[in-house]
Amino acid sequence: MSIFPKRRMRRSRSRHIQPLLREVTVSKNDLIAPLFVDELITAPKPIESMPGQFRYPVSGIAAVAADLWSLGIRSVLLFGIPKEKDAVGTSAYDPDGIVQHAIRKIKTTVPDMVVITDVCACEYTDHGHCGIIGKSRHGTDLLNDPSLELMNRIAVSHAESGADIVAPSCMLDGVVGSIRTALDEAGHEEVLIMSYSTKFASSLYGPFREAADSGYSFGDRSTYQIHPANSREAFLESQLDMDEGADILMVKPAGFYLDVLSEVATLGLPVAAYQVSGEYSMIKAAVANGWLKEKETVLESLNCIKRAGADLIITYFAADVARWIDEI
Repeated sequence: MSIFPKRRMRRSRSRHIQPLLREVTVSKNDLIAPLFVDELITAPKPIESMPGQFRYPVSGIAAVAADLWSLGIRSVLLFGIPKEKDAVGTSAYDPDGIVQHAIRKIKTTVPDMVVITDVCACEYTDHGHCGIIGKSRHGTDLLNDPSLELMNRIAVSHAESGADIVAPSCMLDGVVGSIRTALDEAGHEEVLIMSYSTKFASSLYGPFREAADSGYSFGDRSTYQIHPANSREAFLESQLDMDEGADILMVKPAGFYLDVLSEVATLGLPVAAYQVSGEYSMIKAAVANGWLKEKETVLESLNCIKRAGADLIITYFAADVARWIDEI
């Protein structure tokens, strides 16, 4: 009598059977490549804390987008570093601003590239916070309602420059509904909103501060981002943004919050997951030290994100992954 049950799980794990039974597969259409565009440079500038990543001059951003398109990447997410900052983020909605120029450059060269823009003020304010600051009952802090009009102006300026999707990352209460109204009133009903609907006050954003020159001069962002311990609050944030009219929801960071990602996916809207700068840099550092194999580790991380419920994955590994997919 056999000591094994009738079901042998290893039967389905032979190498030629495994591809037939694979439950999730990351495709090029899942990938969104973040790009940093710097108004102060004339040649690509390496980001020291993110090996392999660069800030690009606006004059070269279309070529970068074209290279990504040739690899099969169909969407980019733009972050701008302006030449001038002030207390109220004026350059963020300048029609001749850095992101606005970048959108037009990309759309001229690669018309079908889906251009997503980060809608926030942290790169554009001299204090580094995500909107208008002032006195609150808890001291100097980000002021929610006065910042909504700023986000509206930024979003509309991006839409007028040709953005397909605007992505508010500031975690302001009511920002999705406010931007949706502003876009519709400006005649941009077809522009989508991808909300950073579940964004944690994470320790994993450090390298991004260098990449986007968005460090803050005082305090932190814990009053408008979610504490890492709070999953119910995180789900509610996404639910509220869905009710306000978001077209796509997001969980950020991705890898540490797969449980939350899985819950947000039950809401029924498309969900993006952002594999953030710290996640990228940790893998890169481990690879540089010989502790991990890059291709295997990256693909495993993205498969786990997809398995948890992500429809879209924002990752700095996008170009590498597109090449690796071609090798499979």
